[in-house]
Amino acid sequence: MKFKKVVYISLISLLPLLGCNEWLDVNRDPNNLNDLSAPEAVMPVAQVSVANALMGWHMGFTGAFWSQYWTQDHTSSQFKYLDEYDETSLDDAYENLLPGALNDLQAIKNSSEEGSGNYLVAEALSIFTWQVVTDTWGDIPYFEALQGDEYLFSPKFDTQEAIYEDLMTRIDALLAMDFSDAIINSDYDFVYQGDVDSWLAFAKSLKLKLMLRLSETSKFNLQEALALANSGGFITETAMIDGSIWEDKDGKRHPMVEFDAAGYFDNVIASMTMVRYLTSNEDPRLEKLYVPTDEGHQGSIQGDFAYQGDTDSDGTLDEDEDYSTVEFDANADIPLMSTWEVDFYLAEIFARAGELKAKLYYDAGVNENLAYWGISETITGEGEYAEWPNGTVEENIRAIAMQKWVAYNKLQHLEAFLERNRTKYPAISSLEISTPSDREDAFFNFPVGEFTVSVAGLGKLSGEVPSSPIYPNAVITRNTNNPSQKTSLGENVWWDQKAGK
Repeated sequence: MKFKKVVYISLISLLPLLGCNEWLDVNRDPNNLNDLSAPEAVMPVAQVSVANALMGWHMGFTGAFWSQYWTQDHTSSQFKYLDEYDETSLDDAYENLLPGALNDLQAIKNSSEEGSGNYLVAEALSIFTWQVVTDTWGDIPYFEALQGDEYLFSPKFDTQEAIYEDLMTRIDALLAMDFSDAIINSDYDFVYQGDVDSWLAFAKSLKLKLMLRLSETSKFNLQEALALANSGGFITETAMIDGSIWEDKDGKRHPMVEFDAAGYFDNVIASMTMVRYLTSNEDPRLEKLYVPTDEGHQGSIQGDFAYQGDTDSDGTLDEDEDYSTVEFDANADIPLMSTWEVDFYLAEIFARAGELKAKLYYDAGVNENLAYWGISETITGEGEYAEWPNGTVEENIRAIAMQKWVAYNKLQHLEAFLERNRTKYPAISSLEISTPSDREDAFFNFPVGEFTVSVAGLGKLSGEVPSSPIYPNAVITRNTNNPSQKTSLGENVWWDQKAGK
């Protein structure tokens, strides 16, 4: 179970960087954090805890497999359960976020005055984290959660609809506060290094995200979203844990680099779904996202690790083929919210409103992601593959979603999974791969730009892909309210209402 220790080790390893302050004692009682004389000292632990959950063992790998960036290697078995659509709960991520990071953020908020910098960071990041939790699992304990100090250990489950309503109320209240005199200690802010204006922009961008997540529900108000989009003031710098904080030592690395050092990436190869999309369109990000074989880039059919034949009829069994692999730079960043993410949100809102500004923000989103990877060329010019389609609303939304899918690779895996389920792009191909002839057809006539249902997961979700994880066992069994467990990964969260697979 070595992999389960990495997230916690990473947090502990930050203590020397912060001077081993008593307020960073990882053995503190999470139910007794309401009175902190130095609340800012807990801030970096909370920030890194959120980031480590997003790109850690469960959300990082699960998001990559379910977004069809990666698939299981043919000669090992570490991640078979993800391609098999087994009822996984992402329990490590749940524990890191709730009660972990959210308890810390609640303690900071309770020990800070409204209008202070600490309050701004704690509340903005708390709303963000709650959004991550409910978007991942759906209905969760919310209104009665984090009340262990009041001996409430079995909080009732609340509907995602009610949670979103409250998150919108909280973000509006936060944005209405006066932070003109606010100060944030830069030594304890790993995201924006004490920049109050950047945190206010983060909060406003978060509101935009919350509004658009409801695009397929009756709660979505396009005119309100459009007014917010036109008001400006969104992030101009990606909110992230900068890779410079990591060290090349056990327990002090980026979580994915830590897993790589432990040998887990020996089990991971590139998915044909993403590789074919990038190669077919000559996307320059291909070399940044995958390590090529000696003969170039090749991905495997999603979840086809058990097949013992020769899909491409080249005389080499699939299990003996070379496939593109994945590696992370030692100084890799972990974005919480990226500038390209926000630009894609703006592009979608303007596209839904039929406004020409949609192209401006779509182009900006694509080019900002290219720039992040050090690529100066454009792919959005006239005649290029990522050119703005200027088509119907749905055609424009599809273009945004497809570029968002590429942009989140190696950076925002959970976000890619969530947004794919909201927009339904990439769409699921009608091609079912179960026989040798299916594989040959898939290899030579791959449905570029579409998902294929994992071969190992065929029949599991009635021809669909996962919608949400089940609840962690402890969340169900320890709650005396007897909440119901999900029966499969096919249960949609409330806002996932768009027709189609």
